[in-house]
Amino acid sequence: MTYFCPEIFNSFVSIYNSYFPPVIRLLTILLFAACLRLAAQDTTQKIIPDRVNAPAQSNKPYVILISVDGFRYDYARKHNAVNLIRLGNDGITGEGIRPGFPSLTFPNHYSIVTGLYPAHHGLVDNSFYNRSKKTIYTKSSRSIVQDSSWYNGRPLWVLAEQHKMLTATFYWIGSEAAIMGTRPTYSYNYSTGIPSDERITIVQNWLALPEVRRPHLICLYFYEVDNAGHLYGPESAELAEAVRKMDTIIGKLVNAVDKAGLPVNFILLSDHGMETVNDRNPIRLPPEIDKAKFVVPPGDALLHLYAANKASIAPTYKALRNNANGFRVYLHNELPRRWHYGSNDDRYKRVGDIILIPQPGLVFNITNTGVDKGKHGFDPARREMMAAFFAWGPAFKSGVQIKAFDNVHVYPLVAKILGLPYKDKIDGKISVLQGILK
Repeated sequence: MTYFCPEIFNSFVSIYNSYFPPVIRLLTILLFAACLRLAAQDTTQKIIPDRVNAPAQSNKPYVILISVDGFRYDYARKHNAVNLIRLGNDGITGEGIRPGFPSLTFPNHYSIVTGLYPAHHGLVDNSFYNRSKKTIYTKSSRSIVQDSSWYNGRPLWVLAEQHKMLTATFYWIGSEAAIMGTRPTYSYNYSTGIPSDERITIVQNWLALPEVRRPHLICLYFYEVDNAGHLYGPESAELAEAVRKMDTIIGKLVNAVDKAGLPVNFILLSDHGMETVNDRNPIRLPPEIDKAKFVVPPGDALLHLYAANKASIAPTYKALRNNANGFRVYLHNELPRRWHYGSNDDRYKRVGDIILIPQPGLVFNITNTGVDKGKHGFDPARREMMAAFFAWGPAFKSGVQIKAFDNVHVYPLVAKILGLPYKDKIDGKISVLQGILK
């Protein structure tokens, strides 16, 4: 047994402070803090006990839905992602996926698994204000992320579980909340504490479970490419390296899954693209906005202004329009119809009364913190916002290339493969992707 000796520890600290400059001491503190955060992360698997596949579901095929966050439509060929190119050539290669507006992570991951545009399922941004709750939704709040009242629509894992088909999720947005009272049978709370190789082993273990306990739908999420795109920009050597590393991971995953000998179908996609922005000259909060009169959640690709009193909307809107520099100003009912985001689409009244949209290449910075070199969240019609799409497996045709499509159409595609009927009115249509199935 080892005992702690205060005298020795104090001597060590004294010597350390004497011999190392302040910058080294600061870096040590930051590294120590990072280690503490990592140690505090929840990396345990969450399992709902006593669930089994219904007999009618046991012989159904399998779907592994993979999201590589921030993987732009052109990254695979641009950076010679040999595994993805090969797998796409064996199955389906898409020109790209159009994200919903705004082209941000939380809204679009939830659109993919509900078949609904962001304003139709309620996650209208990574951060937004809910008037009825008098609370700002923020992805950094564990209690909010796990509160099912923020989420609408019926996610694929809920649909499957309600049909007595088991599911598993690895970090997918919404899967930490019991939406409609249901969570995936197997899941993990989001953290950065489980390496990619370990995630592959966990997927392999899921598929090695007895038939009655084996998940038929696995939703798997990787964040590494998005991180590189933000920090270094989409044209950087670091981004290219992240793409190649992810391609290697996908190759390992496919090889591991093939050993199970099961009819597994893969769909690999992303939530959005990425573009280079002016990180040195961001747009600050316009002086026309009185924060005593408006709630303004954090944002960079767009800003929501929520009026405490409706009387403040018109004069603030007029002042912003008259003095706008580097951004456009919209009222709630003026937003382009193709975004499915305006007053007629905002089903849960979560979009701001006034919306500010930066001009191409610019971003807002209202918190006076650092600005990333790469950003997303902009108009889905911009080519740089287009996300990747690949699919392969026994359900898919071979050697087919398809035109770009909206991400809401993935939901009915997965439901079709798994034989899961649904009655919900969604935005996605099976007719869009029916042709890629055998």
